[in-house]
Amino acid sequence: MSRRSRNSLARHSAAIAWTAPQVVAHRLARMALAGPMPSLRDQREFSRMGAEKVAAFYESWNAMWMQCWRIQQEMWSAPLRAVWFPWQARSYSPARQMRALGSATSRILEKGLAPVRKRTVANARRLGHAKRRRR
Repeated sequence: MSRRSRNSLARHSAAIAWTAPQVVAHRLARMALAGPMPSLRDQREFSRMGAEKVAAFYESWNAMWMQCWRIQQEMWSAPLRAVWFPWQARSYSPARQMRALGSATSRILEKGLAPVRKRTVANARRLGHAKRRRR
């Protein structure tokens, strides 16, 4: 795993760990204040909350699937390039392939966390600036 990939994965995880509790706290407080008869504004926010979770799940799933597909193509093409272009065969080695496969998991996780991080950070920023209205 490259240093850049480790740092990016750590940054994404830290951003989610920092902002998700803020968003949850804001939304739980909003639900408690809304009571049994939430306003139209509250209803929109609660509906948006559910829709965002579904959309983030599908974006994350798609990003991880695409990254898996790219990695699979890299793994298949490396030995074929060594056969088709023997003058480049020195650059191919099974050990290098295994190292690349080892870092593949972190690349897949990084791609999967990106949509979740994007939404949690945006929600924390948006909800942090929202004025709390009391009835």
